Amino acid sequence: MMNLLLYSFFMMLLFLIFFLYSIFLSFKVLSYMLEWSILNFNGMNMEFIILIDWISCLFISIVMLISSMIMVYSMIYMKQEIYLDRFIYLVNLFILSMILMIISPNLISILFGWDGLGLTSYCLVIFYQNYLSYNSGMVTVLCNRIGDIGLLMVIGMMFMFGSWSMYFLNKNFLLVFMIFLASITKSAQIPFSVWLPMAMAAPTPVSALVHSSTLVTAGVYLMIRFSEFFWGMLVIKILFYCSVFTMFMAGLMANFENDLKKIIALSTLSQLGLMMMILSLGEKMLTFFHLLTHAIFKSLLFMCAGVMIHLMNNNQDIRFSGNMNEYIPFTMMSFYISNLSLIGFPFLSGFYSKDLIMEVIYLMNMNSFLLLMILLSLSLTVSYSLRLLYCIFYSQVKGGSFYYFKEDKLMSFSMMIMMILSILGGSLIMWLFFYDNYLLYMEVSIKMVTMIMLILGMFMSNLYLKSFINLYFYSFFFSSMWFLNYMFKWHYKFFLNFGVKIYGFDVTWIEFSMKNLLLYSFKMIEIFPNKYKIFMFIFINLFILLTLFYY
Repeated sequence: MMNLLLYSFFMMLLFLIFFLYSIFLSFKVLSYMLEWSILNFNGMNMEFIILIDWISCLFISIVMLISSMIMVYSMIYMKQEIYLDRFIYLVNLFILSMILMIISPNLISILFGWDGLGLTSYCLVIFYQNYLSYNSGMVTVLCNRIGDIGLLMVIGMMFMFGSWSMYFLNKNFLLVFMIFLASITKSAQIPFSVWLPMAMAAPTPVSALVHSSTLVTAGVYLMIRFSEFFWGMLVIKILFYCSVFTMFMAGLMANFENDLKKIIALSTLSQLGLMMMILSLGEKMLTFFHLLTHAIFKSLLFMCAGVMIHLMNNNQDIRFSGNMNEYIPFTMMSFYISNLSLIGFPFLSGFYSKDLIMEVIYLMNMNSFLLLMILLSLSLTVSYSLRLLYCIFYSQVKGGSFYYFKEDKLMSFSMMIMMILSILGGSLIMWLFFYDNYLLYMEVSIKMVTMIMLILGMFMSNLYLKSFINLYFYSFFFSSMWFLNYMFKWHYKFFLNFGVKIYGFDVTWIEFSMKNLLLYSFKMIEIFPNKYKIFMFIFINLFILLTLFYY
């Protein structure tokens, strides 16, 4: 336990250092680049580059803050865990991989951080060793490997430019498409959205870290860093359509889901769609702003969910919970604030970024159908958030005959820090770094569209709670992510069968053909006179080695 406390203190110290340094770099408009040339061969530079600017420092500071609070939270949540040391090491490796990815403009070092995130997230998802965790871990790692292939192909193609640095990247469609593929797999955009709800098999502190500021935001951060290479290309239009449909699908599915952690995971997916959508419209700083505010209130939302699951005998079904505001008032207050921040309630942290995003969308020329989809997604966010609040806090208690409700001071302390930041964080970050001298002016009727959609979301929530649309077929279709998981099974089946055939050919070639070649060569040696046998033996061995090397 002392290890967790020391890690938490160290991370809090790093948060203060990086946050203050990001303010300094932002005000002075400075950035530093450290370059270490490792190897020079054939006109190709292999270097390790560290980019330190206000964006990377600010993001690292937020990651450190959330990680620090999660370490304190884990002291109670994971105290009875047998393999606690393994959990601590994996979480630390996970955070280090994220930091390596944040500070790297070099594709090789980005790949190290990227792969580190993928592998450690797999180990954390299967931490509770059961059948569900293993399935979820395999889906998570296989979906992420598709993006890794994209990055590897970019690294291979970058040989022709003489460096792996992003500053040598050209507006080549194939290069840009591979980076786009890597980003949408890690951010779980359609059609790679299946793994995000399944990754909820991980412990709740891990979910709070993964779904707020690390794994899922890595794809968005990569797109922010490489955004200048995407403008004016077809890929940016594909990203816009993918993100809008992801946002709509996640909001719709969350209204029919009953698993508490999956509902919060789907809200993460919806917010990721919102970030990618505004990024595809050319507002990378606004995307980064929402990325930071979302990280703060989403980590608090998962912490509150963890307390409720912990106290209800590990029950995650919201249909069995209810009336919790009488038993855990502080957790209820934290959950309220984080949920209202998610909706975009005025003057909470989520409001500053979400309201600005909607105003920017209203000022752009856009397809009416896609604008309607964006507005409906906004309503669905309100709908599932209010449904969640009602089911947990205001419905009647159902399920078990005995629940031991008790709030712990350490867990409440970590949630209190995040709750204060969920109230003040948006305004603080905005006034220090973003848009302090910019105001958007529009007609009152256009400005009221957002309010009308929020009120519509309240009515939709009320309709669902009265079982107006709670039919079996609709629930099954909308809660199954539009059957995307079955689509993956059909696609994977072809590739797996193809791989088995190739593997069979490979085994046949190596084990059968080479064995016969060796036997034939020894028979040929027997024919030659003794003084030539040694030369023939050396010649045949060299031939076999060259054949294997070429193969």
